Amino acid sequence: SIRPYAIQWTLYCCKHAVQCLVLVDNVIESRLLGLVERTKEHALFVFTHRRMAITGEDVTLYDIFPISNDFAVVEVIKCLSRDISIGADTRVRLNFQDGDLEVRLPFGSHSRLFLSEVNKAWSGKACQGKVKREGWDELKREGRHDLVRQSSHTASNKATMLAMPQFGLRDNLIRCELLKNEDIYTYLENFSFFIGTYNVNGQTPKESLRPWLGSTSTPPDMYCVGFQELDLSKEAFFFNDTPKETEWMKAVSEGLHPDAKYALVKLVRLVGIMLLFYVRNEHAKHISEMEAETVGTGIMGRMGNKGAVAIRFRFHNSDICVVNSHLAAHIEEYERRNQDYKDICSRLLFRQHDPALVPLTIMKHNVVLWLGDLNYRLSDLDVDDVKDLIAKKDFETLHSYDQLKRQIDEKAVFVGFVEGEIGFLPTYKYDTGSDQWDTSEKCRVPAWCDRILWRGKNVRQLHYQSHMDLKTSDHKPVSSLLEMGIKLVNEESYKNTFEEIVRSLDKMENECIPSVTLSRREFHFIDVKFMQHQAETLTLHNDGQVPCQFEFIQKLDERTYCKPWLTANPAKGFIAQGGNVDIDLEVFVNRSTATELNAGRQQIEDILVLHLDRGKDYFLSVSGNYLPSCFGSSIQTLCQLRDPIQEMPLETIRELVMNTIQTRTLIIDKPLDIPKEIWQMVDHLYRNAPKQGELFQQPGLRSEFVEIRDCLDTGMPDSLPGSNHSVAEALLIFLDALPEPVVPFSLYQQCLECCSNTSHDVFLHPQVVSLLPQCHKNVFNYIAAFLRELLKHSTHNSLDVNILATIFAALLLRSPTKQDLAEKRKTQEFFQHFLVQDLS
Repeated sequence: SIRPYAIQWTLYCCKHAVQCLVLVDNVIESRLLGLVERTKEHALFVFTHRRMAITGEDVTLYDIFPISNDFAVVEVIKCLSRDISIGADTRVRLNFQDGDLEVRLPFGSHSRLFLSEVNKAWSGKACQGKVKREGWDELKREGRHDLVRQSSHTASNKATMLAMPQFGLRDNLIRCELLKNEDIYTYLENFSFFIGTYNVNGQTPKESLRPWLGSTSTPPDMYCVGFQELDLSKEAFFFNDTPKETEWMKAVSEGLHPDAKYALVKLVRLVGIMLLFYVRNEHAKHISEMEAETVGTGIMGRMGNKGAVAIRFRFHNSDICVVNSHLAAHIEEYERRNQDYKDICSRLLFRQHDPALVPLTIMKHNVVLWLGDLNYRLSDLDVDDVKDLIAKKDFETLHSYDQLKRQIDEKAVFVGFVEGEIGFLPTYKYDTGSDQWDTSEKCRVPAWCDRILWRGKNVRQLHYQSHMDLKTSDHKPVSSLLEMGIKLVNEESYKNTFEEIVRSLDKMENECIPSVTLSRREFHFIDVKFMQHQAETLTLHNDGQVPCQFEFIQKLDERTYCKPWLTANPAKGFIAQGGNVDIDLEVFVNRSTATELNAGRQQIEDILVLHLDRGKDYFLSVSGNYLPSCFGSSIQTLCQLRDPIQEMPLETIRELVMNTIQTRTLIIDKPLDIPKEIWQMVDHLYRNAPKQGELFQQPGLRSEFVEIRDCLDTGMPDSLPGSNHSVAEALLIFLDALPEPVVPFSLYQQCLECCSNTSHDVFLHPQVVSLLPQCHKNVFNYIAAFLRELLKHSTHNSLDVNILATIFAALLLRSPTKQDLAEKRKTQEFFQHFLVQDLS
């Protein structure tokens, strides 16, 4: 059905793609829209797709639209309506030779990048001939005028324009000055935010959510609704796909306050953690700079069974971030919860409109709203004492035993956050379908697991309560109604401030060139270790007469400004006249950089070039020493080391590494059968953890991993420290860091072919394993035997073949290229054969 002249395009790959809604025969349908490049020509590909498109088999080419001289963007319209469930905000109508195409793109940087690339392709055509460009030109005209005169644009639009890449140093300086003088041209107006959190324990909606979401006397201006444990199935955990997303989204939409109409602006989900953001229709046009991100804090810091989803947006002139998190479980794991919180804060980063700008952290917002199942429990009280205090409604005394309150008081977590007074019953744990406390064999101690906190000025809480009417889950939902002072712009004051800043900059630019003083130019990092962060601070002082812009730039013939183990944070920025900026130079060695450092092919050495716009360059020297680690070393190298790696001379390690890489031969008579480090970790787990619940699924503590790593690398102490979970995670990190996986890359394809064999010959699998180098084969059989032993205790540890195959196949059989879903399932199938029976 594809037009004949477009067939030539079908052999070329997509350069950029975005999911969108397309108007087809007056019906809105979901499509994938791809931009394809072929010998400097471009076309738009439209694909139909399954609900969750993962591989090429999940999409079907629907149509092709070449970007030719007949192409035109007719209009670009901001829109938000309740019928667009994925939160689309931009409607684009395109003209082609054979007709129109209307698409609706979702909020976010992906859509902006896609439209930017289409614009570039279109601009190329415009240079070759006369092409209609009314749509883009209109946007450009509006944006340019907005910088120099008063117009109908909101302050949000102004901030967007000032942040766009085409505006250089001058306009970024204007933006900085506008932020400094914000109090002159803004005023506060109150808006109401309904914040809700609900752990639904994998259930489907069984009752109306109106008693929870519609509990306010007047309709809120905005809703931020978070869920945890949306789906507890293995499919959701491993493939992040669940039909319950739609079911709960529908239940929320039907449960909102009936006296107002709302638009769904954004939905973001990570496995069972979901956040929905609704606004009243009349406020939608004032929402801008919408971004969403997720962070998994499960095992190895990747799995999404625990972690957070978050959104950030600008409402009028206020920047707001909303975080929905599900932290580590179990009463004794409060330190792990603290670590989860810190990981979320450090790893959750929002891209800015200008990709050259440093990503925004959670705390870089005027207001932060944090909700979720934080899982902090009540300590030092048994279940009867807790229930007695609940019966007396002595919540003040009970709250003094709350782990979250204690950790906040100790400034371990949520520094600067506020939580309202708790005057409601603990929200966990109930018998499902009732208000009865847990009557199961475990008889959980009641706790306030579900919490809502905020950080920022001009925020007042109007209510904070649980909702006992809802009985679907073993948790009760919680809500908080916040009245928030939002910054609105006085247009006349804004215009006057803007013009004054421009006049001042004109004068300074004519008189001065930028200059800075550096606090130091040499940085030395001592005893750098695997996955252990080190940082040194460089302070820049603007001693010139004009604000300046700095940036670390790449050296000649180098692709990045620094080595992969080094980061400058921020790598670029602005300094006001007389101001200071602190830059953290951070060293962190991970799986991608450890091997080269262990082998001595790389050292902790680099030169950074700091460039001032319209000024000179400064050179910084970075040096240090790296302590070799078994993490990131090869199996063959470790089998030749009878002593801990840090007791060996560096030259010996380098010779061993070079020998195993070049000749694959051994240089000692009797190498170890398997690396002693693997034996230590597996033996520890075999003796101490066969009945440990959630083994290889619950993360360990970062501080304990450091102790385990040092023990393996130095031989001290004699036995491994830390919890079973920390040792289990260390084993996974070790396998993940191997430069050549247990099944070498050269044999990966043969493993897949075993699973594709139609005869399903069980003897093909051990035949492939027999081809492994001897030490690799020993490790493979040893780990498989250990996992089979764990499965004998599945009634206690809740492990099964699918869980272990999913976790370990990804580490033992790593793909030399990017692995698709079909390959992932084949590797799991291959390894499952060795878990159900001994094929060694």
